[in-house]
Amino acid sequence: MNSLLGFQFQSPGPIIFEIGFFTIRWYGLLISSSVLIGVALSQWLAKKRQVDPNLMADLVIWLVISSIPCARLYYVIFEWQQYAQNPGDIIAIWKGGIAIHGAIIGGTLTAIIFARLNKVSVWQLADLIVPSLTLGQAIGRWGNFFNSEAFGSPTNLPWKLYIPVNHRPLTYINEEYFHPTFLYESIWNVLVFFLLLSLFFFGLKHRDKIQVGTLSLVYLITYSFGRFWIEGLRTDSLMLGSLKIAQMISLVMIGLGILGLIWLYKEKRSLPDVH
Repeated sequence: MNSLLGFQFQSPGPIIFEIGFFTIRWYGLLISSSVLIGVALSQWLAKKRQVDPNLMADLVIWLVISSIPCARLYYVIFEWQQYAQNPGDIIAIWKGGIAIHGAIIGGTLTAIIFARLNKVSVWQLADLIVPSLTLGQAIGRWGNFFNSEAFGSPTNLPWKLYIPVNHRPLTYINEEYFHPTFLYESIWNVLVFFLLLSLFFFGLKHRDKIQVGTLSLVYLITYSFGRFWIEGLRTDSLMLGSLKIAQMISLVMIGLGILGLIWLYKEKRSLPDVH
C-alpha cells in the first residue's frame, strides 16, 4: 500500500511486448533511443563549434561498436563466477548487466584511434560527445528500473522502490522496499548534462575562457562525484575484494579531472593530444 505522504516505484517488467519469438524489451529500447538522441545532439553541438557533423556521426558508430561490448566485458569479468556457470548468458545483454566505466574505457581508446586517423583533436571530439553520453546515461538508467536491478539498500522513504522477491539479494530477502538508485543517478546525470550544456554555450560566447577539454574534465569530476555517493547505497556493486570497483574508478576519474583543470587553467597549457 502506498502511504498518504508518498508513493512507491514498482517495475511493470522488462518486456514491452512479445509476439512469438519476437520480443521488445525496455532495456534495449532505452539504449537504442539514447544512441539515436546522442547522434543528433552531438551533430548539433558540432555545428555550433564549426566541426563537421558527419565526423560525429562516424565517431558515434565507432563508439557504439566498441563501448557496448567493452561495457559488457567489463561487467562479465567482475561477475565471472556467475557467468562461468551460465556461459550462454554472456551475450544476453538484453537482460541487463553493462558497466558504464567499461564503456568509458573502451570509448576513450576508440576515440583516440579515431582522432588520430582523422587528424583531429581528441579533446574536441570528447567535448562534443560528453553531453550526449551524460544524457544517454540518464535515459539508460531507467533500463535498470524495468529490470528491477541496480537498486540500493532497504529504505522506507516516500520514494521507495519495490523489488520482487526473486530480484532481492539473499541478505535482504525479507525486505520489500529499497533506494531507487537508478533514479538518483538518472537525476544526477540530467543535472550534469545541463551543466555541460551551460559551459558549452558559455564557451561559444567567451572562447578565451573555456579551453578545449574543459567539458570532458568537468564530466569526469561531476559524474564521478555523484556516482561515488550513489554507489555507496547500492547492494549489487561490482567488487574487488571488499572494495567497490565503481567507487575506486570514480576517485581516479575525479583526480584526473582535477589535475586536468589545473593543467589548463593554472599552468595555462593545452592538454596532451593526438593529432
